Amino acid sequence: MSAGIGVLLVDDHPVVRRGLRAMVDELPGVEAVGEAADGAEALRLLDEGARPDVVLMDLQMGAGMHGVEATRRITALPSPPAVLILTTYSTDADILAAVEAGATGYLLKDAPPEEVAAAVHAAARGETVLAPPVAARLLGRVRAGGRTVLSPRETEILGLVAEGLANRQVSKRLFISEATVKTHLVHIYDKLGVDSRTAAVAAGLAAGLIRAV
Repeated sequence: MSAGIGVLLVDDHPVVRRGLRAMVDELPGVEAVGEAADGAEALRLLDEGARPDVVLMDLQMGAGMHGVEATRRITALPSPPAVLILTTYSTDADILAAVEAGATGYLLKDAPPEEVAAAVHAAARGETVLAPPVAARLLGRVRAGGRTVLSPRETEILGLVAEGLANRQVSKRLFISEATVKTHLVHIYDKLGVDSRTAAVAAGLAAGLIRAV
């Protein structure tokens, strides 16, 4: 029987995972029960019988399945574990995409161990946990009237376009068809009032919808 709350660590950097595992294993009532280098590997572990209470999920994981898509798929499983985002990114786009995908909480990697411990325990109880800077951003958006120009998926696509990815590369990264990418881009152009990829990226950066690469 588990000695505490089981945590699955998902991050593409082995050194970071080792550090996270050391930290998690020091947390009271918490233990690391597995590691994955990207979202696809995390899903395989769950499919093979891993039963963590909480998944500590990074957002950006190289060419592998990223954290938002993995969160979306994990939370769609029967009796899923809670997904707690642990990342360096705190833009509106990242936060909203993760929340829309079903994440229980959102922490930043510079959070002190005691904050991570409290968040893991809260997530295991089904409670929502937001790092103070993240909560402030969401509160500010609500106070501004909740104006979100793009959907989470459209924001993801625009972010990848900003990284220089072609439609085919975007489709492979997000596990969707190239035609679907093109359709999303048409909607993005229309919402932002632009007619090119370059203009869309510029508008997204100016509005704070995506990160500068």
